[in-house]
This record gives sequence, structure tokens and C-alpha cells, in this order.
Amino acid sequence: MTTIKIGGVPEHFNLPWHFAIEDGAFEKEGIDLQWQDVPEGTGRMSKLLRTQELDVACILTDGIVKDIIAGNPTRILQVYVASPLLWGVHAPGTIEAEKTQQLEDGKFAISRYGSGSHLMSYLLAKRHGWDIEDLSFELVNTLDGAVDALSQNKAQLFLWERYMTQPIVDQGIFKRLETIATPWPSFVIAATQDCISEKEEVLGKMLAIINRYTADFKQIPSIDRTIASHYDLQVGDVQQWLLRTEFSDDQLWNSTVDKINEEFSAVGIIDRKVALDELIYDIPKTDEEE
Repeated sequence: MTTIKIGGVPEHFNLPWHFAIEDGAFEKEGIDLQWQDVPEGTGRMSKLLRTQELDVACILTDGIVKDIIAGNPTRILQVYVASPLLWGVHAPGTIEAEKTQQLEDGKFAISRYGSGSHLMSYLLAKRHGWDIEDLSFELVNTLDGAVDALSQNKAQLFLWERYMTQPIVDQGIFKRLETIATPWPSFVIAATQDCISEKEEVLGKMLAIINRYTADFKQIPSIDRTIASHYDLQVGDVQQWLLRTEFSDDQLWNSTVDKINEEFSAVGIIDRKVALDELIYDIPKTDEEE
């Protein structure tokens, strides 16, 4: 049995992994897949990959690309969710402001530096023509931390996945001012270079299994009700999310890397542009996938 330590956010995107684990699909292939929920998100997962506390992460595309540029010895194995991530732009529920533009001087709550909530704040600022140099941040670690920060007015803006925050909006704790979609695929599967060199064949089997589960995921009977129950969401919101979400087994495209280079360079997040071959590692497809 070969151990693979994998992490991901405790959100609906990763339910296929849990279904496969519960079914013993990895175990049948000799893989001890040890899943770790990482509620702090991409910034935390990037650190866990660097310290090799994780072998693999199901991680935001933009966050891991930025961290690979910064020296993270990790490579992207494939795209996991090809559709863009829809971020909600949230303010305290009691705030009088009705538009994001009214909060130009507001502080952003972010889970971690280098996380999606951090990186997307720059794209939001660019959308509204704000001075990037003036952005300020409050580190909150998790969604619960953001609830505390906005409720206590320690921060006035917070970006997080639109559907996972819907219950908090419904309760009036957050006010959603707008949404902003990533101009690239939401999630990729990335592995440390040490894991790739030592366990390449096992990683290939792992990808074959999860791709089989994601291919069937949206056709599971009553999957909308299952997701709603599991993550305390409304069925109607889950149905919208299912319509928007496209899982993938493709590799990252050159056009995607070009777009990340363009957007990140424009707001000063990266100091050099990166080529596709610096980011990816192609695991040979198994017979089952071909």
C-alpha cells in the first residue's frame, strides 16, 4: 500500500474525492489516500506542499501558479475543475454601502497571503480602478474567521466562493455586493516533485480514479440534495452550482498560463512571467483512461 497525503478545501468541489475514498476505490488500487481538509485554503496548502506535509493538493489554479513562480517545488498534474470560480464580494451585513465602489478604502479579509481571497482582491481592485498600492488586508485564516472580522468591522470586504457563503448571506451576516469570476479554470491537482519522482505510477492510478468519479458525479441520482445536506446549502443554489461547474481531466493550457501572466503582471502580483513547462508535469495516462 502506497501512501498519498492529499489536501483540499472542505467544499462541494471535493465531494468526488470523499465518495471515492468511502467506496474504497483507492484502496483497491493499493493506494492509502489520506485526505486532509484545509479550511484555510490555497495559501495554507501551498505551505504544506513546500514542507512536504502534503504530497498532493486539489488547489486553486492562480494560487499554485503564483507559488510555483515563487519557488514552490510542485508541479500541476492536471486541471480538476475547468469552469471559472465564481467569487462573491462580501461586506458586513449591517453596512450601508450597496456597491463595492463605495468601499474603496475598506480592508480586505483574506484567509492567507497567496490564497485566492488575497489574489482575487487585486483583480477586484483593478476592475474598479483602485490604487493597488493602497490595498490593506486582515488575516482571518478561515471562513469563520472572516465572519468574525466583518462582524467586528476589522475588515469591510471579503471574497469567497459564492455558493459556500450563501447561507451567511441569507442570515444577513454578509451582504453580497457583486460577483467576480476567475478568467481561468478553478482548480488543479498538483503534486510535489519528490512525490512525482517517487510515486509517479501511483499518481497515475490516483488520477484515473478521481477522473472516473468526476465524470459520473453530476449524473448521480439526487446529487443536488446530497450536496445540499452535506454542506448545509439550499438545493436551488446547488442546482445552479452544478450547472456552472465542469470537472476536467485535461492538462493546463498555454492560453491559461498566458492569461494568468497577463492579469498578475498587470497588478504586480508576479515579477516575472512563467512558461507552461515550468508549471506542469504530464503523468502518462493509464490504459483505463486512454
